[in-house]
Amino acid sequence: MSRYDFQIPVTFKHRIVFTRDAFSPANPALAEILKEGGGRRAMIFVEETVAAFWPDLVDEIQEYFAGLDLDFLGTTIFPGGEAAKADDHLVKEIWAAIDAAHLDRHSYALVIGGGAFLDAVGYATATAHRGVRLVRFPTTTLSQDDSGVGVKCAINSFGKKNWVGAFSVPYAVINDFKFLHSQDETTRRAGLIEAVKVALVRDAEFFGWIEDNLAALSELEPGALETCVEKSALLHARHIATGGDPFETGSSRPLDFGHWAAHKLEAMTHYSLSHAPAVGVGLALDTLYSARAGLLKFSVAEQILRVLDGLQLSIYHPALDWLDDNGRRRVFDGLDEFREHLGGQLTVLLLEDVGRGVDVHEFDEVLLGECVNELRTRWESRG
Repeated sequence: MSRYDFQIPVTFKHRIVFTRDAFSPANPALAEILKEGGGRRAMIFVEETVAAFWPDLVDEIQEYFAGLDLDFLGTTIFPGGEAAKADDHLVKEIWAAIDAAHLDRHSYALVIGGGAFLDAVGYATATAHRGVRLVRFPTTTLSQDDSGVGVKCAINSFGKKNWVGAFSVPYAVINDFKFLHSQDETTRRAGLIEAVKVALVRDAEFFGWIEDNLAALSELEPGALETCVEKSALLHARHIATGGDPFETGSSRPLDFGHWAAHKLEAMTHYSLSHAPAVGVGLALDTLYSARAGLLKFSVAEQILRVLDGLQLSIYHPALDWLDDNGRRRVFDGLDEFREHLGGQLTVLLLEDVGRGVDVHEFDEVLLGECVNELRTRWESRG
């Protein structure tokens, strides 16, 4: 019997650009990225709500690409939102478009939209020819400060969040602040939860900045919002690039603080509770549990909850109290699903302090239930 073990080093360049009016002829950012790769063809997929808000966008794109030495195959508009990743219908449409356009691995697929739309189109491009070059244009706070700069793409299946997907580093990410301010107030605000999350697990100084700018962020002041999004995006990207496990081969995923409950709540409500407010609830739950379990000072937990209150972010949803036939809170099944999704031992990051997390491998469900009760009381008192 013979055995051979080989180490195969693989490196990726993760390009992230922050700009405004990316499709203005005077803005060279996108043109430089496309030229760098030497690709020969490009086509664009736009989320329907984005196209509706920017009715001149398709013409702007056409004019921009007319000035490039590239075979531009046009812009296609598709419905987006959470329904885009509820099943594989959009993925199949993107596959068909890629096949009809004869895109190959040296071609570019540009996608403009929110996180769910980027997820579905990203999964399609990651699997077409085993990978067509994807250039993401996240348009929401949530996708610009978190998911859009990540290296994952997925759709939902079997009643579970992100069950079908892949790790696929995008060719580039263009965070165009022009799109950031086109969202409604609720959507802009909700996406701030991922900035709070990454500050809590990676950077106490950034959390301090959020506290110092709480009033401006609460009012969604454009300058403060853009700065917060950029800081959050860079922290997410740096963790992925330098955290030692970009493709989650281990059992720990610090950037998913608060997400075990969030993902389960989304699925339980059939995604009527969207990702950002679900993360707010999950983050509040894990923060309070960290304190009640003796890991985190109660004064620090209160500090964190005050920030969530100041940003007017969710900390409770009635689905936390939904019970199964045995009288157990259904959301607790999210712990098993979280473990299974990654494999290995249950590993959930909790907080020891702002900017410092600790992995735990078991939960006291009685204590968790007490935390749910406290969050409900706080939410009701908030009115």
